[in-house]
Amino acid sequence: MTYDEFGFEETGEPAEQTAGPHVPMREQFPPAGSSYLGGTSDGWEYRSIFAGSKLAYTYEMVKQFLQEEGYGDVPLPETAEELRLFRRPRGRQLQLFSERGYIHNPLKIIFPQGQRNTLLLCVYNEKAPGHLLRFHGVTPS
Repeated sequence: MTYDEFGFEETGEPAEQTAGPHVPMREQFPPAGSSYLGGTSDGWEYRSIFAGSKLAYTYEMVKQFLQEEGYGDVPLPETAEELRLFRRPRGRQLQLFSERGYIHNPLKIIFPQGQRNTLLLCVYNEKAPGHLLRFHGVTPS
């Protein structure tokens, strides 16, 4: 019998493979048709629902998720109260986005209708061809 440096018996079999280090979504966007951390991806847009007992808790979850996934440099409202200001219906004017919420490329934080203390996070793949056009809802011809 042989033992390793920790006194465990060596069996000659390779050690179990563990998952590698976490790669943030901004570096490796989830492929089309995949599930990732509770959300889904179509290859160019990732969508996930966040819900908490209070909007402040929900928003903190979203901010923490974005920080961990490499989007910490994207400007966001400081607090849930600031985010709530983006919920109001806009006046009768030309609207680039029909959704109610905070929008800053490559993110959308949307208030789903009829769901209290819930936020829909949409993250867009910046490396996809025609990303900016698709983000703004314009399809290239």
